[in-house]
Amino acid sequence: MDADVARYLDDLVRAARDVLGDGLIGAYAAGSVALDAYQPGRSDVDVALVCVTPPAEPVKHELVARLRHEALPCPARGLELVLYTRDSARSGTAEPGFELELNTGARMGFRATYAADRRPAADGRFWYALDRSILHERGVALFGEPAADAFAEIHDLRAPLRDALAWWLALPGPVPDDAVLGACRSLARIRHGGWLDKIAAGRRIIADGDPDADLIARCVAARTGDGAPPDPAAARAFQRRVLAELTAP
Repeated sequence: MDADVARYLDDLVRAARDVLGDGLIGAYAAGSVALDAYQPGRSDVDVALVCVTPPAEPVKHELVARLRHEALPCPARGLELVLYTRDSARSGTAEPGFELELNTGARMGFRATYAADRRPAADGRFWYALDRSILHERGVALFGEPAADAFAEIHDLRAPLRDALAWWLALPGPVPDDAVLGACRSLARIRHGGWLDKIAAGRRIIADGDPDADLIARCVAARTGDGAPPDPAAARAFQRRVLAELTAP
């Protein structure tokens, strides 16, 4: 783990325990840190906290005040933090189910959402099920029981994977390399089992002999800073093909 990120996570856990006290029973690194794919300057720091019962609204606001970038500077592009109750983390459902979501950082727009039902549907409600699936399989425990015990696998993982692809397809404008490689990650998870980071997933799908190998290779190069964005028409055609495979019986 990046040394600056490791120190930051230690400070974050201490601050969260100061606010939540004995109600905090777990803290976990997710995303690129958990998948051994953290890229300084590009990656976010993704953290999931688990508490026993839903905190009161003033406690949530205090937690945001203590963890936002202005109070605890994040060394990455930004922090994406989600707070769950123990029951929600272990539910195995595709529902967002969070108590608090915080996005904050020097290069990330600030957002604090204090209940799952306040999350705008247009922003996507599938992210949380995918994150909890990754946490179940690859999460790094910073405090508390192992991530595999704290988070259940999602009962019907294909549903949020399909929702994610449909959401990316509906976005207007150019298609980022993240969208193509995210589709690769979904495809690799269903075909081969196990979560991979986006670059590794792209390379796995190329190794499968995918007809869009050139497109995927271009996106891998762009992700590592050595390539141009993908052709939008080709990228959308690839996304639609992946969605069709995930939808097939």
